[in-house]
Amino acid sequence: MARLIRTEKEVEGRYTEQWIVVEEDVLEQWPAGPRGIVGRAARRVDGHERARGQATYTADISLPGMLHAAVLRSPHARARVKKIDLTKARETPWVRGAIGPDDCHVLEREPSFQGAPVAAVAAQSAERAREALDMIEVEWEVLEPLLDPDEAVRRESFTDEPRLYARGDVERGQAEADVVVEGEYRTQTVLHNALETHQSVCRWEGDTLEVYTSTQYIWGIRDEVAETLGLPPDKVRVVCHFMGGGFGAKNSPGDYTFIAIALAGQTGAAVRCALTRREENLASGNRNSTIQRLVAGARSDGTLTALSGEYINAIGWDGFSGPTYGPMEMLYDCENVRTQTFGAKLNTPPNAAFRAPGFVEGTFGLECVLDELAAKLDLDPLELRRRNYADHDLVEGRPFSSKNLLDCYRLAEPHWARRKEVRARSDDVWKRGVGLASQVWYGGGGPPSYAWIRVGSDGRATVVTAMQDIGTGTRTAMAQIAAEELGVPLNQVRVELGDSARGPFASISAGSSTTPSMGPAVRAAAADAKRQLIEIAAQRYHLEERVLEIKDGQVISADGGSWPLEEVTGLLEDAQILGKGARGPNPTGMRVLTFGIQVAEVAVDVETGEVRVERIAAIHDVGRIINPLGAKSQVEGGIIQGLGHTLSEERLLDPQSGGTLTQTLDAYKLPTIADVPEIICEFVDKPDEHLTNLGSKGLGEPPIIPTAAAIANAIRDATGADIHSLPITREEMLRALRAAEERRREPERVGAPPA
Repeated sequence: MARLIRTEKEVEGRYTEQWIVVEEDVLEQWPAGPRGIVGRAARRVDGHERARGQATYTADISLPGMLHAAVLRSPHARARVKKIDLTKARETPWVRGAIGPDDCHVLEREPSFQGAPVAAVAAQSAERAREALDMIEVEWEVLEPLLDPDEAVRRESFTDEPRLYARGDVERGQAEADVVVEGEYRTQTVLHNALETHQSVCRWEGDTLEVYTSTQYIWGIRDEVAETLGLPPDKVRVVCHFMGGGFGAKNSPGDYTFIAIALAGQTGAAVRCALTRREENLASGNRNSTIQRLVAGARSDGTLTALSGEYINAIGWDGFSGPTYGPMEMLYDCENVRTQTFGAKLNTPPNAAFRAPGFVEGTFGLECVLDELAAKLDLDPLELRRRNYADHDLVEGRPFSSKNLLDCYRLAEPHWARRKEVRARSDDVWKRGVGLASQVWYGGGGPPSYAWIRVGSDGRATVVTAMQDIGTGTRTAMAQIAAEELGVPLNQVRVELGDSARGPFASISAGSSTTPSMGPAVRAAAADAKRQLIEIAAQRYHLEERVLEIKDGQVISADGGSWPLEEVTGLLEDAQILGKGARGPNPTGMRVLTFGIQVAEVAVDVETGEVRVERIAAIHDVGRIINPLGAKSQVEGGIIQGLGHTLSEERLLDPQSGGTLTQTLDAYKLPTIADVPEIICEFVDKPDEHLTNLGSKGLGEPPIIPTAAAIANAIRDATGADIHSLPITREEMLRALRAAEERRREPERVGAPPA
């Protein structure tokens, strides 16, 4: 029987209430530990397609008569279009379409950042389209840009209202502290650099708009496009079978989609609008830079008495002010906490979500200031974190649905115990050390999400849902869940996804929410199909349903009988078993979070400032692990991306004009395989007993969160230098070493009593 209930959904800390319909017969969770298929390493079911070049990405879509768009983007950080003339472009024979600010709402007359779209053309090739941009006549009035985040705060230039949070009394907490540490920490702007650039192919098929796009949210694209154009949602079909990376930047349609739609309407043809690599590094979003002014106080036994932080997020012209404050408010048991956050509106390209937005930056500041506090207290950094373990959520007063961070700390002990051995390998030039950092993040997902399962006469099953696999192995995880529940081999399950016209609603792939949102729906659909199969088998063999089970593709009776599943399904001929499933509600009144710790080992050349990361051990608590091989890949990918954020990646701007200087991959320094250290992955692997029929949380974002802080703390352990700014270039490392040497030469300061 269906039941209508109201529940809560969380994505990256933003909560919404949802009405959902759930079935009464809720599945019990599987017991903890590996099962026949779930919890066992599985190669990607689409691995061969990808490796052989058979997978169809948006970049591979080629429709009959398709045109290519090129976009005229503002070369100025702040300007006004005094005059624009498309006549010459429109009169050129090989230009099929040309649009300006009057023809499409995303095209701007007063661009407020370099890269803002002003006009666009369509031609039979991308090269011809770019050539036609020179035929657009524009008269610019260049204006002075606002580029400094502190100045933006002084002018009250904000993307949204400043946020203030407080619990307890921070001043009292600081007064009670035996040691107080304060510092300013800065993180840089970094760029997503997805291998497949942002792009869409759009065409009208009758009164239906088809959008082939590289996206993390098929249904979100459908809804936003339909709302913007005033269309019924079912008149917009969105397709994304494979996509080459997004990392948070592909959650919305983007200007390129609406430009392609406008040109498709003008020309009557399919139109591709794809960002070039330079445009990708200019106008597709970024992880914004931050300024963090932090204070931490503790008693001599390590008990935190006060935490406070002023955060300035340099958002750009548009976007959102991320939860940089999150780790300070959520991670440790401290009664007195105050944060203030400003979203600075600047004449720079807008930010976009980027793999654990806010928490990567905020964890760097918080975990570094905690290590400095531990040094002042002469207390082991891991012990300091243990002593301030929070057993319930302090922000909302809720119990955790599950929390196994102490287990993570226990598993980290052997890696942390390597400190003496690592330091002993130091010499006069290369200094070695070990550092650690804790992690908290969301990852519970939520409803609504739906799946169907079709079982044919050959006993094979097809999972159907209009979700997207953004490269994280979601197809494989869903196939494992379905195969486990159905009782069939993994190679007898196929997953069809990626098309809003050919499957039920599925959640966004962001906020580490895909598996915890979609997996329970797939299992429920598989259980529904399995129930029907057992009903048929009971009638076929004249047995009671309660004595039958399906395992390894066999129908098994408690009395010892066994028959191939296809012997039962073969009776169907062209008939099919159709199972349906929906994702149930989140646990009422509980906080669903993920936790973890990373331990980094580094070597620092104190003469040149070179930093080498030699080893990272990552231990994470994300509930039940569906595919250990895929989970390990997620951790490795997150850490490698974190290495770039920590050591080399940085968007550079001209300080006068606001122009982006790092628009190509030879100027923007991504990590390569030569930079990758030894990576050890461990998981607590305990199902969250309160969360859905799986007990699984998301793993996409947790691995990148503590990496920078762990490396910075390892550098401090190796050299005594405090790292307060990312990226840790050679210049930054040498500056920190000089500052550490100056501190050593200062007279001993009075203040901190022995622990």
